[in-house]
Amino acid sequence: MIACNTMSAVALPKLREEMEVPVVGVIGPGAEAACKVTVRKSIGIIGTAATIKSGAYTRAIAVHLPDARVVEKTCPLFVPLAEEGWVDNEVARATAALYLADMKTAGIDTLVLGCTHYPLLEGVIREAVGPGVALVDSARATATVVRERLMERGLLVGDGSGAGEDHFYVTDSSERFREVGSRFLGGPLRRLEQIDILD
Repeated sequence: MIACNTMSAVALPKLREEMEVPVVGVIGPGAEAACKVTVRKSIGIIGTAATIKSGAYTRAIAVHLPDARVVEKTCPLFVPLAEEGWVDNEVARATAALYLADMKTAGIDTLVLGCTHYPLLEGVIREAVGPGVALVDSARATATVVRERLMERGLLVGDGSGAGEDHFYVTDSSERFREVGSRFLGGPLRRLEQIDILD
């Protein structure tokens, strides 16, 4: 699984060619989930500059809803806000309001959080677009697809309760990863090992 919208947008086709195992990106599942949720076929996409520039979401949505209206917006400051833990303060609210004003006036009924950092800002994003807009978390949609594919192949391990043991390998600052990763996963990261991939 490519757990990044930007990498899914720019690298998924090549990785699928090169890999001997199935590769799932986050854009296809996120787009499909948005198409199932939208009522008026008016879908907003927010993401990094590279994700939006790629047009990957617009193409993926067109597969399911060719007549959908798609409105895209880059929100580059959302990533550092999420990584710093500034997800529920005045800076985050002001940034979300500024970025998403166009989405609100465009009349979208569904908004795809097209970056795996953005769900940490879900509260301020929801405030900015209003209660009438359904938010779609591309990461959750992808996790559902991956789970289904593992079940189809008899590869899902465990009872599905989520209990298990994680071991994280990082190539950069393990302490920074521990800090940021804890925010994303909602708890402490216990097994973390810094490795050198050049060895």
